[in-house]
Amino acid sequence: MTKLKTPAAQMVADARARIEEIETADLIAMLDDPNLVVVDIRDVRERQRSGYIPGSFHAPRGMIEFWVDPDSPYFKDIFGQQDKKFVFHCASGWRSALTTATLQDMGFEAAHLKEGFSTWEKQGGPVEYPEPKS
Repeated sequence: MTKLKTPAAQMVADARARIEEIETADLIAMLDDPNLVVVDIRDVRERQRSGYIPGSFHAPRGMIEFWVDPDSPYFKDIFGQQDKKFVFHCASGWRSALTTATLQDMGFEAAHLKEGFSTWEKQGGPVEYPEPKS
């Protein structure tokens, strides 16, 4: 197998070195802030299995650059809101670190949940589950 020029772990480390990381307890404390937008980039099946942060917006990782770009035909209005603090999260903080760094490169300011959803419930974060399909 060919050795990669930049392994995924290095990409995550490089991203984390230049983005804002928010600890789980700090994000839990921020949940009542009306200027906070929590964006869950996990796969829909992860949300169904593990639940999600109440009020979070689901934006699949594969579309995020297009949903954030106002010039894209896929732009979502939620990302055009001014004076909001956007905090992205995944399960463990790897995908959200890469996402946040990419969005920062695009000129979109955001932070990410350092440990992801993995420690959310253990640290007292509220969790909702989707309604079962009938």
